[in-house]
Amino acid sequence: MKQFFSVKDIPSLSLAAKSALESKQNPFADEALGKHKTIGLVFLNPSLRTRMSTQKAATNLGMNVMVMNMTSDGWALETKDGVVMDGNTAEHIKEAAAVMGEYCDILGLRSFPGLKDAAEDYSEDLFSKFSKYCGKPVVSLESATRHPLQSFTDLITIMEHSHYQFDQEKAQYIPQGKKPKVVLSWAPHVRALPQAVPNSFAEWMCKAQEEGLVDFVVTHPEGYALNEEFTNGATITTNQDEALVDADFVYVKNWSNYESYGQITCTDSSWMLTLDKLKPTNNAKVMHCLPVRRDLVISSEVLDSDHAIVIQEAGNRVWAAQAVLKEMLKNQ
Repeated sequence: MKQFFSVKDIPSLSLAAKSALESKQNPFADEALGKHKTIGLVFLNPSLRTRMSTQKAATNLGMNVMVMNMTSDGWALETKDGVVMDGNTAEHIKEAAAVMGEYCDILGLRSFPGLKDAAEDYSEDLFSKFSKYCGKPVVSLESATRHPLQSFTDLITIMEHSHYQFDQEKAQYIPQGKKPKVVLSWAPHVRALPQAVPNSFAEWMCKAQEEGLVDFVVTHPEGYALNEEFTNGATITTNQDEALVDADFVYVKNWSNYESYGQITCTDSSWMLTLDKLKPTNNAKVMHCLPVRRDLVISSEVLDSDHAIVIQEAGNRVWAAQAVLKEMLKNQ
């Protein structure tokens, strides 16, 4: 594996999930893989779970870890070609990424969108150039359009809380009984948030649906449709109550408007997930990538109930990262 930017970099969800869950059972089984190897984690934006979980995963694999917060530790980077650098940027990404590649065997990069220009954000110019110039395998720690480590985590969390059996002959997981119904539900927020997490979650769940692992539904207010690239195959409805009927998992997440890019065009508080909304579900487990604003996105009564598995979900971030790093190290 030379890069991990999306679900497209995973040949088989079942085999990837199996690798992650095996690491959870035996965290240090592959620590020889990372001996004398170094991973650099480069953050252009704040991080809690992504930073700590990826660092722990790398340590479990015997790797040295270097963390760089570019906002405080590095120079402002120029990404455009053919410009005279007489402004605020002090170093071009061509040199910065190449130098990081000299020091590290694997690099992770995190950068949020500007939410001003959809074409610019969705071009993923920063990630493509960073990958091109560093010359080493690159892991996305969240980009403008996707958060694949989070979505991989979400998949294995759903699998842990459902009934699957691994078929050795077919090399895939098979649901035992009804496939779980997974619902991605929009929620209100006071800030304009990126579409990266819902995009990525939808993309992974659509792939999981293709592989026969889940049934997937997306619900959001009018005008809040995600880019169709990420929701192909999903059932989509603007009726949240209808979507929640018989749900086994409810993934709650706010995102800003994609059509009116980066804008907040709905503030309807009735979209917040409450215990009453969970009554028609199949005693659904509630998920969120965190951080979550209590009593705005999800009610405290839900987060403090047995429905919520957000902490277990966050814990699984380690094993998703470890599975990805294992594959990258095997190729070195």
